[in-house]
Amino acid sequence: MLWHGGISFGGVIAFIFGDLIIPPILNIYRKYYGGRMAIFLGITFYVVMVAAALLVEGLFTAFRLVPQGVRHGLGEQSIHLNYTTVLNVLFGFLALALFTIFVRTGGTKMMRDM
Repeated sequence: MLWHGGISFGGVIAFIFGDLIIPPILNIYRKYYGGRMAIFLGITFYVVMVAAALLVEGLFTAFRLVPQGVRHGLGEQSIHLNYTTVLNVLFGFLALALFTIFVRTGGTKMMRDM
């Protein structure tokens, strides 16, 4: 889907590799290995992700292995007011109301105590 959306071949590889450096996993690294090691792992994974994407893009392009299928870019996009927009706004207000109720009834204290 990323490829057909217009992302480069190396970008797809970077996106897949990027799953290793999301904040919840970095937090697990911090709890297990400590803060300094978590920072080191985060930076190392980022550098390796970028290097792997560039290397894959370069090698696959050099050896003409990048698929030449039809790629559909985003093209001309504009903002439209349709049912999806209306539902997004309505559920946004609902989420805000539920969050307000959660905070006012002591939900943040309950979450801290867990």
